[in-house]
Amino acid sequence: MENQVNIQNVPSLYLQNVIANFKELKQSAEKAMAQISDETKLNWAPNEESNSIAVIVKHLSGNMISRWTDFLTTDGEKPDRDRDGEFEGTIHSKEELLDVWNRGWDVFLHSLSELKGEDLLRTVYIRQQPHSVLEAIQRQLSHYSGHVGQIIYVAKMIQDDAWQTLTIPRRKTPPQSDV
Repeated sequence: MENQVNIQNVPSLYLQNVIANFKELKQSAEKAMAQISDETKLNWAPNEESNSIAVIVKHLSGNMISRWTDFLTTDGEKPDRDRDGEFEGTIHSKEELLDVWNRGWDVFLHSLSELKGEDLLRTVYIRQQPHSVLEAIQRQLSHYSGHVGQIIYVAKMIQDDAWQTLTIPRRKTPPQSDV
């Protein structure tokens, strides 16, 4: 029987899959940011109510560090987190941007990789609200996906005609397999 999965393996398969999904998100954002050679444009936003790539990176990193430091034992909203400060444009170089970006992802992916299948139904707290670990992961997948989409969209606006697609270019349908 092909692809038969033992039900007891589902939690570890879920964790493997979700880690792969998060790594793909990270890679997509990095490919978009790599296209921006003018560092001053990292702080460009389409209007006052929108966030620049630098601000989104700072916010994601702050969220990851707060949520995923001591993930199983402390509330995900750490008292020393300066969430409002995450929305201030204080990143001024691509090197600084990538340092902030990688610091958050390192904390997050390390914590996620330490989880075991039996942890998925444990209770953790985010802003004093109980969540299963599974719910907390899904909450972050949704949150991070939205912000990665924003990074890509802002990068596309900055690059305009110089944008290089991250997936299959329009009007270039991949060949269909015979299977």
